[in-house]
Amino acid sequence: MLIASLLRRGLFFSLVWWIAAEGRLDAWPLALAGIGAATAASLVLVPPAEAMRLSPTGLLVFLGYFIRQSLLGGFQVASLALRFRPALRPALIELPLDLPPGLPRLLFTATLGLMPGSLGVRLDRDSLEVHVLDTDLPVAREAEILAGHIARLFCISR
Repeated sequence: MLIASLLRRGLFFSLVWWIAAEGRLDAWPLALAGIGAATAASLVLVPPAEAMRLSPTGLLVFLGYFIRQSLLGGFQVASLALRFRPALRPALIELPLDLPPGLPRLLFTATLGLMPGSLGVRLDRDSLEVHVLDTDLPVAREAEILAGHIARLFCISR
């Protein structure tokens, strides 16, 4: 399992390097050191036992959702900021977590923090405390939709 993980990750980082170097082969001596370091670091940060199966379709749907929500959220926050008298009601809310620990929860928390009007403050075993810009924003509903996309991305049944 370790050898297979090393090969997959090494291949992934090689592909990333090849794209970044625009296919030039003269940079490969330096690239091998960087690819080796990135592969080793990935094994420490995400051990093979924690690696999960990813759905290519789930990834495309997640990326589309993320880009759409980021754009809509940017407009939403801009409209709130440009109001003559913003009527914001910030608060802390608690969201239940049903994603497994590890990468799915990390992606959920990081993505939620990039969405407009919300920021994960404290992660407990089964919940995430979130600071919201306005209690009228549908953060809990959006978080549930986001969790569904992440579950599909990682092939997790909920």
